[in-house]
Amino acid sequence: MSSIAGTYQHESNENLDEYFKAVGVPYIPRKMMCMSSPRLEILNDSDKWTIRTISMIRTVEVTFTLGEEYEEHMPAGVTLKNVTTMEGDSLVTVSVGPDNNKVLRKYAVTEDGVVLTMTHENSGQVAKRYFKRLS
Repeated sequence: MSSIAGTYQHESNENLDEYFKAVGVPYIPRKMMCMSSPRLEILNDSDKWTIRTISMIRTVEVTFTLGEEYEEHMPAGVTLKNVTTMEGDSLVTVSVGPDNNKVLRKYAVTEDGVVLTMTHENSGQVAKRYFKRLS
């Protein structure tokens, strides 16, 4: 298994629209995100990690230390409290919103790239985004 740090290009989705609907993303932003094909960058510098998602619409970047709480500011003005840990070769982020809704995001290394699995705890909705490693 290779290191998760690297650059990846989005290839496909599973159940993304239903997941974003369950999370409460409005219709137009939801459709735009489902149609996007972002580049994913996962960087590691000593104990600091950065996950950057780059699309034509916007770039979202979070920097964190494993096991320490940090905030993530969503476009709709919602602030999430996150904790990211390493489970094997996977980065796992647990996010809690202001309404105590919990979301789990797992970035799992595969032979070809990374699979991002997102789980919305209250609704049970699960979505996957597949990314291929760029050389």
